[in-house]
Amino acid sequence: QVQLVESGGGLVQAGGSLRLSCAASGRTFSSYGMGWFRQTPGKEREFVAAIARIGGGTYYADAVKGRFTISRDNAKNTVYLQMNNLKPEDTAVYYCAARLYGSSYYSAATYDYWGQGTQVTVSS
Repeated sequence: QVQLVESGGGLVQAGGSLRLSCAASGRTFSSYGMGWFRQTPGKEREFVAAIARIGGGTYYADAVKGRFTISRDNAKNTVYLQMNNLKPEDTAVYYCAARLYGSSYYSAATYDYWGQGTQVTVSS
């Protein structure tokens, strides 16, 4: 069982930056692939970024590539999402997720555990 707690959301102007953090419980954090998803009202949860459990390979949605960076600190049981050059269309609730196995990091269905979400609002 893994518990995930996100933090770092807030209100920022377009062009600004935020760093989201996701703290995980448990002693096997390094065994989990980690992902960030986002969701706006009336829409499905959307993949943002992921980082592999082995090798640290990273994956990004086209909409955030070049602006967002995912990283992990296994010693601190934490995954981060650095978001730069934010746009109003980045406004959403951002969720952290963890998975042990799965074929695609891009699919929400392959993740086993989810955080409660943190709101990110980007004003124009």
